[in-house]
Amino acid sequence: MSEIQVLPVLNHRDRETFLTFPWKIYANDPLWVPPLLPDLRKRTDPKRGVFFKRGTARYFVAWHNHEPVGTICVAEDRKSNEETGRKEAIFGFFNFVEDYTVMEALLERAIHWASARGLTSLVGPFNLDYEDGYGILVEGRDRPPALMCGHTPPYYLEFVERYGFIPARGDNLAFALDITKDKPVFQELAQMAEHVRQRRKDILIRPADLSHWKDELERVYILLNRSLAHLPDHRPWQREVVFENLAPFRKIADPELVLFAEVDGKTVGWFPGLPNLNEIFIHVNGLRKPCDYLKLWQHQRQPIHCLTIKSILILPEYWGSGVVILLFDEMLRRARERNYKWLDFSLTSADNPRTPVLAKRFGATLYKRYRVYRLEI
Repeated sequence: MSEIQVLPVLNHRDRETFLTFPWKIYANDPLWVPPLLPDLRKRTDPKRGVFFKRGTARYFVAWHNHEPVGTICVAEDRKSNEETGRKEAIFGFFNFVEDYTVMEALLERAIHWASARGLTSLVGPFNLDYEDGYGILVEGRDRPPALMCGHTPPYYLEFVERYGFIPARGDNLAFALDITKDKPVFQELAQMAEHVRQRRKDILIRPADLSHWKDELERVYILLNRSLAHLPDHRPWQREVVFENLAPFRKIADPELVLFAEVDGKTVGWFPGLPNLNEIFIHVNGLRKPCDYLKLWQHQRQPIHCLTIKSILILPEYWGSGVVILLFDEMLRRARERNYKWLDFSLTSADNPRTPVLAKRFGATLYKRYRVYRLEI
């Protein structure tokens, strides 16, 4: 390929090119779930995006013969770097045609930006959000991703590793559990849960109370930082990030499927189930055009088959208490009552000593694997 220019996004037209470029990459990929453009515009806007309360970012587009051929965002999360003592740049919105030289040009531009700011490593991909659509798909191309999970072409993995990136941490895993039929493991789970109830009458499993939304978010914020602190690459969560990331779920969540565990009134666990809206979003083209809103209205009337569970948080001192058994049993019962067909557990780290084991113990199978990378610069 002849000369490639990687230019910064400077105006509204550039930003629309940047945001809509993935439609070129995934035009013929039936597994891709287009992101919602209204959400992307807000998230990437320095005046509105929650990331910009704690960091700065720059967007670039790669051009060849006046046509866009790739995009990248490189950013500095100042607050995270201050708290962890790191000098990391994060990269994301990382999309490019199947040409290694295009990816090279994008990464060289990102490295130049990071080095000029005194940063010493490049970590990602993260789209300005550590929890939404991150990583490169390593395996699992038999079905679309669940809500908040990403999708990438096969050549991304090969190109990134060829460049010299290494895994930044353990892979991120998604598990699937078919709940349409009775299974011995479900009966065993129910028996175990009943045993725990008889033994630990101080444990209460309750649904979310949306009338006290901020109080519930504060409980989640505390659980996130205390329950995940043991993970090797744990980054302390910022309160405003938790509140901002969970805000959209207030509109879509069934509070009866967002479960909290309490012991003598103290919140010790959280197990949220959400309808997998990607079953709808895959049909609405990211709401790029006015007619896509009609498609959204039409598909909203269809049943959703998957309940996606994005996290299971248990305070470490309650890991062996039976809390997790009660949460799993209650969620399974409620999901089946509401005619969900399968549960998605995503994403959990392979470094987590408990969650992958629990998922397999209750009959779930691994169906997707994602990887986040690091490059020392």
